[in-house]
Amino acid sequence: MESFVLKLPPSFRIIKQSPNCTNRTFRTVPFASATAPAPLSTDSQLGPGSLGYLTRPDFPILHQELNGKRLVYLDNAATSQKPEPVLNALRNYYEAYNSNVHRGIHYLSAKATDEYELARQKIANFINASEGREIVFTRNATEAINLVAYSWGMSNLKKGDEVVLTIAEHHSSIVPWQFVAQKTGAVLKFVSLTEDEVPDLGKLRETLSRQTKLVVVHHVSNVLASVLPIDEIVSWAHEVGAKVLVDACQSVPHMVVDVKSLNADFLVASSHKMCGPTGIGFLYGKSDILADMPPFLGGGEMISDVYLDYSTYAEPPSRFEAGTPAIGEAIGLGQQ
Repeated sequence: MESFVLKLPPSFRIIKQSPNCTNRTFRTVPFASATAPAPLSTDSQLGPGSLGYLTRPDFPILHQELNGKRLVYLDNAATSQKPEPVLNALRNYYEAYNSNVHRGIHYLSAKATDEYELARQKIANFINASEGREIVFTRNATEAINLVAYSWGMSNLKKGDEVVLTIAEHHSSIVPWQFVAQKTGAVLKFVSLTEDEVPDLGKLRETLSRQTKLVVVHHVSNVLASVLPIDEIVSWAHEVGAKVLVDACQSVPHMVVDVKSLNADFLVASSHKMCGPTGIGFLYGKSDILADMPPFLGGGEMISDVYLDYSTYAEPPSRFEAGTPAIGEAIGLGQQ
């Protein structure tokens, strides 16, 4: 397997799999490497052809010095910095057409609604969703997972049903299902790691059964450097009638993610890890599944008709976007 080693402090070791590699085994490698690049400090070391050299001018926050040295930012797994087009989109929304969406017929509201929905369609195109209505805007990936947990999970899980996860999942992918399991009587089953410290796919497949109703897995782990074969996992899950929720926060910004090819039922990602604004993320869900799910939150825009004793609900994605959304943030995400 071909690997690339990034020189970091001794406590860190990272591997990036070659795109052409078909070997599913991932290993950590020794920190020392004769081929490791030198630490980045000047543009000349970056080189005029490097991605860093070409894109650094687009990020205003990097145009500063700390302790006499140009700022270098390496914490993108936690949150990424924002390029000029994203900042301009946010500024332009608030300066030129700040208005609520789907609530007015005046010019500003129509303009805001058009740009908001255009951002939704851009995201759908980016991950190759069948249509824009398969994209639900949320505050972040965590809220997207909770949406699935409380809407789909509370409606479809019952005592004895199983949700399969790996112990490598982010706690945002674990805690909501603990809540749902406590309320429904469903059982959480965790797949351990191999001796190579990556999720044990053989064990995962063995764990699946007709009692399995949902599999929750990450696509890429920024901790273990594991890249899971989501298409295979989805195939295994569907064989036993289970659905699959994919945490794609680390994969969507760095690799091609095609939801049609993966065939996942749900997929979540967060804007702030892909050079977009904070406070906005999205849930992808197959349209037929979303159509059968009840609302997650109640309030403006998620309703069709309201009576004193009951209400009818809008079609997805509006059904899951109660209240005034993060309009500027969604438009900023659409600039990516």
